[in-house]
This record gives sequence, C-alpha cells and structure tokens, in this order.
Amino acid sequence: PELRRAVTTEPPTRQLFDYAKVLEGLSRNAGVHAAGVVIADRDLSDYIPLCRDVKGNDVISQYPMGPLNDLGLLKMDFLGLKTLTVIEDTVALIHKREPNFSLKNIPLDDNAAFALYNRGETIGLFQMESGGMTSLSKQLDVKKLDDIIALIALYRPGPMELIPEYVKAKKGITPIKYLHPLLEDICADTYGVMIYQEQVMAAASKLAGYSLAQGDLLRRAMGKKDKEKMAKERKNFIEGCARTNKIPEKKANAIFDLLEKFAGYGFNKSHSAAYGVISYQTAYLKAHYPVEFMAGLLSNEINNTEKISVFVGECKRMGVSILPPDINKSGLKFMPETVAGICDAGRSKREPETGITDPGYSAIRYGLAGIKHVGETAMEAVIREREQRGDFISLEDFCTRLDSRIASRKMLESLIKAGAFDFAGRDRAELFSCIDDAVSASVAAQRDRLAGQVALFDETTASSTSRKRAASRWSEHEKLSYEKELLGFYVSGHPLDAYADVFAAKNYRSIASLGELNDRASFKIAGAIVQVEKKFTRKDGKPFAVIWLEDLTNTLEVVVWNEVYLKVSDALVVGRVVEIKGTLDKRDEALRATAMEIRLLAPEKGNGANEISADVSQESAVMLQFSTATTGDELRQVHEILASSPGQQPVELLFDRANGNSLRLDAGSEFRVNLTPVLKEKLSRWLVTSFGKIR
Repeated sequence: PELRRAVTTEPPTRQLFDYAKVLEGLSRNAGVHAAGVVIADRDLSDYIPLCRDVKGNDVISQYPMGPLNDLGLLKMDFLGLKTLTVIEDTVALIHKREPNFSLKNIPLDDNAAFALYNRGETIGLFQMESGGMTSLSKQLDVKKLDDIIALIALYRPGPMELIPEYVKAKKGITPIKYLHPLLEDICADTYGVMIYQEQVMAAASKLAGYSLAQGDLLRRAMGKKDKEKMAKERKNFIEGCARTNKIPEKKANAIFDLLEKFAGYGFNKSHSAAYGVISYQTAYLKAHYPVEFMAGLLSNEINNTEKISVFVGECKRMGVSILPPDINKSGLKFMPETVAGICDAGRSKREPETGITDPGYSAIRYGLAGIKHVGETAMEAVIREREQRGDFISLEDFCTRLDSRIASRKMLESLIKAGAFDFAGRDRAELFSCIDDAVSASVAAQRDRLAGQVALFDETTASSTSRKRAASRWSEHEKLSYEKELLGFYVSGHPLDAYADVFAAKNYRSIASLGELNDRASFKIAGAIVQVEKKFTRKDGKPFAVIWLEDLTNTLEVVVWNEVYLKVSDALVVGRVVEIKGTLDKRDEALRATAMEIRLLAPEKGNGANEISADVSQESAVMLQFSTATTGDELRQVHEILASSPGQQPVELLFDRANGNSLRLDAGSEFRVNLTPVLKEKLSRWLVTSFGKIR
C-alpha cells in the first residue's frame, strides 16, 4: 500500500518505478563461455549482435546458447586437457633418442599397454586414475581399444548400474541378451548392453525405419524427457516398428521403454572414443617409454607437491629412480637421465627404429623449478649462466656469477635444503651456515660488475674458494623433513625405510591400494603421522583428531573419533610410526578413513628391526594446560622448568580460548623432558593427567 501510494502521488518515485519495471528480468552482466566457439557460413554480424569482452580483446556473441541454436549456428566447446601437454612433452623427450617416433605410427593393439589396465597400474593413464576406474579396468580384462572406450562410457552415474551385467556377459559368465534379434549387430560389441547414444539412434533406424537424423531427434527428446515430444515419438516408433519389421505393439512399447532408459544416461560414443584413444596413448607411452612418460607427468604437476608425491611413488614401483635436484645437472623441469649401475627402465621394448640414438634412460632428475621458493625465472637465469660459462664449482662461485637479486638468501636456503649443492661434497648444514658470506660475496661481485671492475683472470679463475664453517650436522630427520617440505617427497631416504621389513612381515595394505576397496571396507595399514589436527565435536565438545598418515606410497586422511582418541592421544604426534585398523570412506571423491584401533610401531634397539608396541609410556607426551588467565610470567616460569629438565618425553601445550575451544601445540624437540616425581610437582599447576597410555 505504501509503495502504491508513493508511485501514484510522487512523480520521482513513479519515474523510478517505471525504470525498475524496464530493468526487471534483464541480465545483470554478461558471462563468457571460456571454450565456446560459434561457427557460421558467413560473417557472424549477419546473424547476431556482437560485442567485445570486458578487456576489449575478444569478439563475443550477445546471444546465449539457446538463440544461437535456434538460428542454426554451430556452437562448439573446445576442452583443454593437461594430458595433451603431457603427451606432447613426452614425445619431445622421446625424440631425443628416437627422432622418427610418432604416435600416428603406434599399433592400436599393444598387449603391453592393455596389461597396464588389467594389472591396475593406471596412475598417469588418462581418465583411469580414480580408485573406481582402476578397479573396473582390472575387472574388465581389457583386450582391445573398444574395451577402453566402453570402460570410459560405463563409469558414469547412470550406466554404472549396467557394469555387473556388462562384465558378466563379456567374460561369458551369463549369456548375451538382446532387446530384439535385429539389434545383435548394433549391440554385439557391447555384449547386448546399450551404453552409447549412437546405439539408440541405430536401434530406432533398424527397428522402426527412422533416418539417422530422425533417430537423433528421438535421442534428444528422450534425453530431455519432454513428455509431449515423447508421446509423439512413441506413436511414431510403434507405427514404424509395425510397418518396417511387423513388431507387435506390446513388444514395440517395451523396446521403446528400454531405449528411453538407455538414452537417459547413454554416453556419446564419439566422445568416449576420443577419450579412449588418448587413454590408450598414455598407456602405450607408459609401457614402452616409462622414464620419458613419468618425466612428462611430473613436469606438468611441478607445482603440485601432492601429485608429485604420488607420481614419485609410482616411479619407485616401476623401478625408475628419482635423482635429487643438482644445480649443475637439473633442467628447469624433470628430465630423463642415464645413471651408471641402474638398469635401463626406459628402453623401448619394441624393435629399434632407424636413426635411434638410445642413451638408455634409467632415472629422472628433479627439475629446479619444482623446488619451492626459488622461482622459475630465477632458475632460468641459473641454467642460462651454466650453459654459457660452464658448471658451478661451489656455492660461492654460484653466488658471484649470478645477479645478487637472483642469488637471494631465501633461494639459497631452499636449494641447499633440497640438496642442489650436494655435488660440492660439503655437508648441507655447513653450506647453510655459509649463506650470509655467499650472499655478501654476490652483492660485492654485483657492485664490482656495475663499476666495471673485472678481475684480470676472471675468465679462468672462478670464485671457488670456500671458507668452511664449523656447523652441527643436521639429523637424518631434519634433512628428510627439509626435502619433503621443498620437493614434496623424500629423496635421499625415507623415515619409513627402517620399517620396510616389518611392513612386509605384517602384510599391511599400502595406502595407494586402498582405492581398490569398497566403501566401508575394513583395512590395516601402517605409516608415519605427518600432520595432526586436534578438534572438538560441535554437539558436546568431545575431543577428537584428524591425522594424515603417510606410507611409502601415498598419504591418507584419518579421523580418530573420541572413543579411540582418548586411548591413543599420546601417540598422535607428528613423526610417530603407527599401525591403524580402520574403515574406508569413499562417499566423496577424496579418500578418507575412520580409525577403529591405533597401535604404536616402536623400533627395536640394535639391529634396526621393529615390532608392535602397545605401551608408549617411555615417550608418552607430557600435556600442560593453560587457562585464558595465564600470564606471561607463568609461561616464563614453565619455560625455565622445562629447560632445566631435559629428557626424552615430548611436551604438548594446550591453550584454552575464550570461545571454549583449545589450541594444542608441540613445544618442540628442545623441550623434551623426563617426567620425574620432582618435575611432576613443579608442573602440577598445569599438568594434565587424564591422557592415559596406549592400550
């Protein structure tokens, strides 16, 4: 009422209301389809209004998809695939030893490629990397390209219900059944199961005399579930079946119902075939050129440490060594390399072609651009300098030859921690202690260059002198932690290497293989805890934890609910090696698990072997809790008490927050203690005793 009164009595409000009515329903802004291209037989301006995008670069249509289709114009979507770049990079690497290699000439019936699908070795294979696809490819017994094409079409929300029927028919467990005898030649390749849209079109043509164009209209009507069009098409189909093949109305109705069901989720075979060929090409490259292929995969995920970790694990399984970054040997990206004493994992299994120069690749060298905090532009400058003036002799030589803006402290720290200067034969900790001197030398050299002061013998005597400093060697744990942080995986070793025999003896499942299991399946795994998040349930504030467990193959997120958490909280510390019995959660795309039981794996002294230990009292964490009223003086007092009582037990600090939650922190290795009765008394104000031993 108030708006109506204002509109009728106030001219400005009336004018505003009229404008609003005009604007109502109009598009607020224009969006651009990233890969949509409109094609016409002459200038687009003859058909549609055009404009430029907001940046003023590209010409775009002012009409959306619907009107474009009504005008008879062709709109195509071009999908960009990273896999195509992987293939391109792989082929470029192959050309270094097989100049005449071409994917156009590879056979399409290669048993070595098919074997990868059947063994479930699908990491890196296009469209095949999920746990479900890996499991299905092993069930399917791939023997030809058509099997791969069908596999891609089947693994979708609709057709998935047909998988058991398809697999049984393919393996001869159940007889092949056809909707009608006339459909045998249409559905023979898919064992009586209709999985492609083209089969629906062909069935309408064969049974009811439809042209292929009419069959496509039928498929569209079925896919869109347009009731009015469907009723019309059903009538035409039944009449066509009677006229063309004398099929009774009842049978024709039943066939139409089934075709309608298939059309609702059938996949376009031409799409699936295109994907299938790409998938087969990746399998062929992995089977015959594993080093080049894995190098291509790694290079295209160079900034994704999670993916790199998975691919490195696959390389190790394949027998392809991953070499640490080397300032004198590494390229910008991952590169194949020949290493004496390592078998040739990358030699082609086919007969050599004319003109091959085969260096016998056996390993992959880590790319410099893959090291965190160094920058691709800076590494390009490093490689340029190396190619122009030769290898670097030392850390100091490296710094004096490069612009001081490139040889920054942060970059040098990352390169040293990653092992890129190991070639010099100096300990990483000692190199790390020389960074300040090296940076100063770089700044001085840059200043001299700008002033035109070039040493008389600069071309022949590089700045290779290195003033070694006394520095404590990094522990193996520190060294490996730096590698993991900067490279995404461990290079010079693995914290779990000492546990390899125990893992094998206990027959634990690898984390990488969990994807093959069904949802809610039980499992037993072992690995190192790499991350811990302590939380509280929203409903009743009970503590629980989410941990990330890493084995030699992959990493898994594990939820530890309150009942289990209260028994094992002391063991949930980064770096601990544990055994977990749990159940799998595959409801989402990401793989997760719930822990039902956790036990600590403790190394046995002497021979490096390990055994399960159900008692961790010797290293159980000392928990100190601080209220919101805790003062700085109290914290300093605790600091002094801990510092004066060195030992082996880790200390964890629990800080209460005003919102009712708590923050849990590890006090660090420098504050480990032995919880003696005297120390208990000193810490009694803050000591938490409700966290028991592992049972």
